[in-house]
Amino acid sequence: MAMTQDELKRRVAQAALAHVLPSLGAGRIVGVGTGSTTNYFIDALASVKERFDAAVSSSDASAERLAAHGIEVLDLNDVDAVAVYVDGADEVEPGGALIKGGGGAHTREKIVAAASEVFVCIVDDSKMVNTLGAFGVPVEVVPMARRSAARRLQSLGGDVRERGGFVTDNGNAVLDVHGLSIAEPHAIEARFNNVAGVVENGIFAVNRPDLVLVGTSDGVREFTPSDGPRP
Repeated sequence: MAMTQDELKRRVAQAALAHVLPSLGAGRIVGVGTGSTTNYFIDALASVKERFDAAVSSSDASAERLAAHGIEVLDLNDVDAVAVYVDGADEVEPGGALIKGGGGAHTREKIVAAASEVFVCIVDDSKMVNTLGAFGVPVEVVPMARRSAARRLQSLGGDVRERGGFVTDNGNAVLDVHGLSIAEPHAIEARFNNVAGVVENGIFAVNRPDLVLVGTSDGVREFTPSDGPRP
């Protein structure tokens, strides 16, 4: 019997907990991302909250959910190390590069991922693609650069749309770049970030995960990204 997408998300979130447990212990900090799949992980994490000290969150929404479970949330600046970071994705290609930022938290997500010893990505199988780009690439920009950055991004290819009425937790705007077929995610990630006014974009090619867990109706599949270790 086929499982619903929510059931697959819950399944892969539970599987992630088993991978996280060996990294926990006194003084250990868990990094937590943002999104519907991550919410299931937060709920699972609450069952072992006595096994670690606190969490670092990539968004205000996730911080509130963690706190509601009685898990202390710390600022990244107040911790020496993050043992493991768990987050979802909007697209994952076979090499493990991602598009993230459907919820607009990709800048903080990338920061926490880069600061973590291990990055585990959890998705259901609908997020697996052969080539990134069907999901628009979110690009966070400072407000005064919204239109100039949009023009520059448009010139680089793709259809740029402002995410109207949306402000990130950092107080910035988001532009979504649609219509791309991203065969070289490293190059596009760098190219977008070189546009003046861009804070960060949602392509995770440099800071790709160490492990990807994929929830399927037949169980949870796991693979290690092929492009080498993160810097």
